[in-house]
Amino acid sequence: MAKMKHSIEWMVARINDYLDDKGSYDTIARNYGIGATTLKRWVAAYQYHGAEAFFRGRGNKRYSKEFKILCVEAVLKGDLSVKDCTAKYGISHEYVLRRWISEYNANRELKDYNPKREVYMAEARRKTTIEERKEIVKYCIEHDRDYKGTASLYDVSYTQVYSWVRKYDTNGEDALIDKRGHHKTDDEVDELERLRRENLRLKRQLQERDMTVELLKKVRELEGM
Repeated sequence: MAKMKHSIEWMVARINDYLDDKGSYDTIARNYGIGATTLKRWVAAYQYHGAEAFFRGRGNKRYSKEFKILCVEAVLKGDLSVKDCTAKYGISHEYVLRRWISEYNANRELKDYNPKREVYMAEARRKTTIEERKEIVKYCIEHDRDYKGTASLYDVSYTQVYSWVRKYDTNGEDALIDKRGHHKTDDEVDELERLRRENLRLKRQLQERDMTVELLKKVRELEGM
């Protein structure tokens, strides 16, 4: 479970700043060092559930297939907006609901979700766009660098999130651009270059494997405390 960065009292005070017209989302967020999107999510949840919304479990949530379909259809039928549906049903983030809608529209089966699945393994990865990586890094940093929670939320691996945040810290957003595919393919280069690339790929795989082993060791140590 991720540690809360702010007390519930502090969060409600910021919400009331907005509701009492003491500033816009952007102004209040900037004055108190939080994300405007985060503040919008707090306000929406508060308007549906009051302060109780923030006393609920903070860990990764379980979502059944039936629950996902209920939420998706509520949005597609026009009964609720994505923001309102996220707040009303306590979904962890609007991004999660948008992904369900995308999968539903693509006729992909919505499955039960159990957050206990392993998010540390380097193999548990999917393709992401530069905009997704920016959003993932921003979310992770705004939430006390909760790599595990971020990985689970965005359906990527712990290693991916950790790597993206580290690259962002070092070289900014440009470091998040995936430059693979912007060079000649293996078939278009000579044998020496192919061998060099294969060597680099093997080194990266070994590094990722070693990183995964270390991460798993740390997790077991924490779980044993």
